[in-house]
Amino acid sequence: MTASSPRTTPSSPRTTPSTSGTSGPVPLPMPKFAAAARSALADTGQRRNLRGATAAAREREAEAVAATDDWDDLREAGRAIGEATLLRLDAHLEDLERAVTGAGGTVHWAADAAEARRVVTDLVRAIGADEVVKSSSATTREIGLNVALARAGVAVQETALADLVVQLGGDEPSHPLSPALHRDRAEIRELFGRTMPAAGPGLSDDPAALAAAARAHLRDRFLRAPVAVTGANFLVAETGTVVVVESEGNARMCLTLPGTLITVAGIDKVVPTWADLEVFLQLLPRASSGERMTPYVSSWTGVTPGDGPREFHLVLLDNGRTRALADEVGRAALRCVHCSACANVCPVYERAGGRAYGPVYPGPIGAILIPQLNGVGGAANASLPYASTLCGACADVCPVKIDIPEVLVRLRGAVVESRRRRPVPTPELALMRGMAWTMGDPRRYETALRRGTKWARLLSRGGRIRRLPGLLGKWTEARDLPAPPSESFRTWWTRRQA
Repeated sequence: MTASSPRTTPSSPRTTPSTSGTSGPVPLPMPKFAAAARSALADTGQRRNLRGATAAAREREAEAVAATDDWDDLREAGRAIGEATLLRLDAHLEDLERAVTGAGGTVHWAADAAEARRVVTDLVRAIGADEVVKSSSATTREIGLNVALARAGVAVQETALADLVVQLGGDEPSHPLSPALHRDRAEIRELFGRTMPAAGPGLSDDPAALAAAARAHLRDRFLRAPVAVTGANFLVAETGTVVVVESEGNARMCLTLPGTLITVAGIDKVVPTWADLEVFLQLLPRASSGERMTPYVSSWTGVTPGDGPREFHLVLLDNGRTRALADEVGRAALRCVHCSACANVCPVYERAGGRAYGPVYPGPIGAILIPQLNGVGGAANASLPYASTLCGACADVCPVKIDIPEVLVRLRGAVVESRRRRPVPTPELALMRGMAWTMGDPRRYETALRRGTKWARLLSRGGRIRRLPGLLGKWTEARDLPAPPSESFRTWWTRRQA
């Protein structure tokens, strides 16, 4: 299959065409969040789609939560299980490896994305496959697996409907649960008509017709692919079982038809027992799609002669998770079950969309997870903790009680500390140091206050300062500043006491 060239829209991400149509675009270095969000803010169609979709998702989730009498108890149980698991993660991972190996599977450990890509690519090459089918997986996007396989001459076929739309359009995902949320039905109909010859020119934009066209497009690929790649929602340590939840059935096709199954999962996906899994299987569907139960819950343990794949490989990925685990506050992000509830209530996400966060983890969870996995040294990663109003809505709806605002504040502190070590301070840091010097002495402070008040009142119009000069102008790009009073509180107090 050959995908079309990337669509150019005001909100398209910064990408270049890939060397293979099946791999999607090759990402260029991400800009800062504010710069990446500008084009999305100008795309009125995307903002309309996001506003409608997130509002509908909030309504469904609220109804599901209201109908669950023990929702608060479930959330607390999920939080407690997640926290206890992370504190003994090493032991649970060893249990998982023993169980998977005992069931006939093979476990591969990957310290970083490069090692994970190499493991999967070598496995596919060893089989001699030139095509793989793949279910939806944020972890494989995290390691850039599609591009790596394409460079090795292996065609990657996304099988989830939304991921297929993203792949055919040369896009990046825009939502944790619905990667093609930025496209409407008319756009998808046009895309399918252009890239799927069998769909025909008379294809309707009815959802059932679009799904049928995708099903026909994928059927023979499912039947002929020798290798499938999946992610995992959970890994049950006591039995070595991999669990995937989905709404379409494509992942179930991936894990039953091909002869070799490769699962790539973060080490944070582990749950100790099936009893623990029961809690998350109640939390996840209600928080993600407002359903009591996910339509497809697939689980597999190793290999079974005559049933399913003949080989099973589990690639366990660290890629910064151990570093996040060492932070007592930040490790809460590793409890995430990737339900997307935080994105659906976030006012920043609703306006900027998901692609400004990068191609892997959009929304508030991405703002805390990506900087922890990759560090805050790069400008793009350092900007993500500031992509929030700190309103706290995300913490209120999180099914495992991750206090996202608390982690955001922690990461903002880490960003500031990292900038202190630079030989040349940033303009913001230089300004803060100047203010600290000024406010450290009463006489300097009084002098600066008098002179600053004088100039500020000269800049005001109608009691408001609408534009400040120089670097201070960043503050007034999105807000007005009240003009200072003619008399300071200190002066007023001194006069009253005289």
